[in-house]
Amino acid sequence: MTTVLLIIHLMVAVALVALVLLQRSEGGALGIGGGGGGLMTGRGAGNVLTRATAIAAAIFFATSLSLVVIASRGGSSNSVLDKISNVPVTNQGPVVPAPLGSDLDKATKPVQNGTVPAAPAQPSVPRAQ
Repeated sequence: MTTVLLIIHLMVAVALVALVLLQRSEGGALGIGGGGGGLMTGRGAGNVLTRATAIAAAIFFATSLSLVVIASRGGSSNSVLDKISNVPVTNQGPVVPAPLGSDLDKATKPVQNGTVPAAPAQPSVPRAQ
């Protein structure tokens, strides 16, 4: 039912855009539109297009409200986010060792035998001269 209503809604939306574009411009926006002859001329054509636009707009609103009502009554959620379980991530990926000579491997080792590892006396990066 939802799919059929959605297809009707899309067809009415395209028809509504076409009807609005077919209407004659009366504002004279930058001198474009509303020129001499056209597909339909005269007052009768204007009344037909106006009435058709109003009918298409009413159908568009009706299908919009129907889709909202159908979506709100649906008890099951089809969201992808609702399907994700809250399982903690245990695999943190590969462990990258500290670069050689950086003394980072000594600073990050856990305390063993109650002693705290000493900080490096000098930086391991050569200084600019």
